[in-house]
Amino acid sequence: MAFIALRAMVKKDLQLFFSDRKAVIMSFAVPIAIASFFGAVFGGVSNAGEPTRIPIMVADQDKGVISTSIVTTISADKALRVALTTPDSVRDAVRNGRVSVGVVIPAGFGDAAGLSFFNGQSKPELELLYDPSRNAELGMVRGMLMGDVIQAVSKEVFTGSRGGVLAEQSMQQLDASDMPADQKQRLRDVLAATRNLEQGNAKNGTSVSAPGMTTPYTVKEIAATANPNAGYNGYAHSFGGMGIQFLLMAAIDLGIGILLERQRGLWKRLRSAPVSRAALMGGKALSGTLISLMTLLVSFTFAIVVFKVRIHGSILGFLGIAGATALMASTFGLLVASVGRTPNTARRAAIFATLMMVMLGGAWIPSFIFPSWLQEATKVVPVRWAVNGLDDMTWRGVGFSGAVAPIVILLGFAALFCGIAVWRFRWEE
Repeated sequence: MAFIALRAMVKKDLQLFFSDRKAVIMSFAVPIAIASFFGAVFGGVSNAGEPTRIPIMVADQDKGVISTSIVTTISADKALRVALTTPDSVRDAVRNGRVSVGVVIPAGFGDAAGLSFFNGQSKPELELLYDPSRNAELGMVRGMLMGDVIQAVSKEVFTGSRGGVLAEQSMQQLDASDMPADQKQRLRDVLAATRNLEQGNAKNGTSVSAPGMTTPYTVKEIAATANPNAGYNGYAHSFGGMGIQFLLMAAIDLGIGILLERQRGLWKRLRSAPVSRAALMGGKALSGTLISLMTLLVSFTFAIVVFKVRIHGSILGFLGIAGATALMASTFGLLVASVGRTPNTARRAAIFATLMMVMLGGAWIPSFIFPSWLQEATKVVPVRWAVNGLDDMTWRGVGFSGAVAPIVILLGFAALFCGIAVWRFRWEE
């Protein structure tokens, strides 16, 4: 008898859901559209082509050998898209947000940098203008520019056409300095050797080609995932995160619907029927779980077909996490219905709670971007386990063992929400 009643309630809820075609379409279309946007913002498919270049503008007022070498080197960097222009254009572009960083090389920079290479005094200023909202890009450009400047200056000082002149001027400054005599002599020997090398090359009509001081190593970058064939796909994370967010939003509608039905006296009439609170809440939870699971799977199917998202981990683990997530979201709706007093107050509180869960759970941005203390604190948020579990089963390529903990924890939250819902359930307002 209880099974028949449970089946009838689930069938009724599913028929009501599918009877409104516009609502069904919106339930599937909205999370797909928003997840597609976030996936594109967070990098899309990692191997889709060249990385996005940082646009910068450079104004070379020096136009000397060293400054020209700096501009040439930085223009060849694959991480930057360099445009040469005037100082006024650089400042105007950065102020108006058209580029994130602008570089102005002042007149006389090359010789001044060469002279300060040995004595460390009177260092010339290289003007970096940046958009204050894009500090990360400033740090990247600063680091690349530092290496290019050191390489260009050291190359010219030791083997360039201006090396002898700069060495001679440095020796004159050295004689006037208050450096200890032993250190002064050692540095004078280096400068004299540099001057003699340049003078010898000029006399013999030969030149020495040297790259200057460069980084003494190269970096081999390897994308490490549990499955060697898996690669990062931003769409996998965005469809998981946005899908979970909309499951929770749909669960709020489920809870508000229960409150409205109670407000209309429906539960008061059902109380005379042989239906217990547990059976009533179980029917609502089951129908909500089926609708939520279907919505999540449709979203991921779209991502698989259109954006090449792949389940590189365990398919069974993916389905288990998806099912546990759907059950957690459905029981969250029951919690809203049992705790809320009126539909309006319950909706406001539930929306706030949902937004906090999806924000702290890493549904909007990956949780590994969070500070370390926040990463630990958000482990008590069910969305965190759902999002990380779906990431593990898709682009990380983790096996079924990686799905066990998320499934168990999500089922634990579902049991907690359902238990509170049955305990606090009221037949009447």
